[in-house]
Amino acid sequence: MEGDLSLFQTIVIAIVEGLTEFLPVSSTGHMIITQHILGVESTDFVKAFTFIIQFGAILSVVCLYWKNFFHLNHTPMPENCTPVKRFLHKYDFYWKLLVAFIPAAVLGLLFSDMIDAMLESVTVVAVMLIAGGIFMLFCDKIFGNGSEKTVLTEKRSFFIGLFQCISMIPGVSRSMATIVGGMAQKLTRKKAAEFSFFLAVPTMFAATVYKMAKLFMDGGTEIISTNLTTLIVGNVVAFIVALLAIKFFISFVTKYGFVAFGWYRIIVGSIILIMSFLGYNLELA
Repeated sequence: MEGDLSLFQTIVIAIVEGLTEFLPVSSTGHMIITQHILGVESTDFVKAFTFIIQFGAILSVVCLYWKNFFHLNHTPMPENCTPVKRFLHKYDFYWKLLVAFIPAAVLGLLFSDMIDAMLESVTVVAVMLIAGGIFMLFCDKIFGNGSEKTVLTEKRSFFIGLFQCISMIPGVSRSMATIVGGMAQKLTRKKAAEFSFFLAVPTMFAATVYKMAKLFMDGGTEIISTNLTTLIVGNVVAFIVALLAIKFFISFVTKYGFVAFGWYRIIVGSIILIMSFLGYNLELA
């Protein structure tokens, strides 16, 4: 395979993306270790590649939960309801996703340069992995398993969206932040995880489009065309792996909670800190 990545590197990175994007373990931290082990150079294309293959992961959520994404609310409403209320009722699922998406969209645009600067700090990623891991050791006891009777309202959706903003700090994990936000709103672990997956679709799609547009504006048309096969393979692999990862995660977290993921984050963060301390070049791609 021609381009910045070999076929082997493409598949491995896509597997890591598919496995970690929806788990509360920080895909960023795993990309640091993976790209270092593979000896991948941090080129403009490689930086864009790690975002673009999120599209394959997004499709896995839509595929698994297609009934949610292509379902309108047709339950009857009182005759005296306003047209606006009727519209919001009919498109209830999309409306709540939009409400949850807005905080990250606004802050992401306002502080994009600051976020990119933090991405350059491997130490920030490692420390947040460990800090988040320690928190996850106790989050089941703090929040319990919620209630099946809890209804996801607009207010709860917005609150989860605010939690998603915390994940702009590299190493926090978007999945962890939104799941914790859902659990703080008394959702069950399963419902919190599923809404986290749903919210990932507009969030990751927006991030992917933004990175693609930025790449094109910086004269990346030739880069994309040269590495088109790499992008296709990466998205297909990320899609398949993400399907399996989501099914595993929902089953595992419903039964066992988040303690195992907490210890895993602590181990990965510690590995990154040790490698950095020993002088390894862990530049983020």
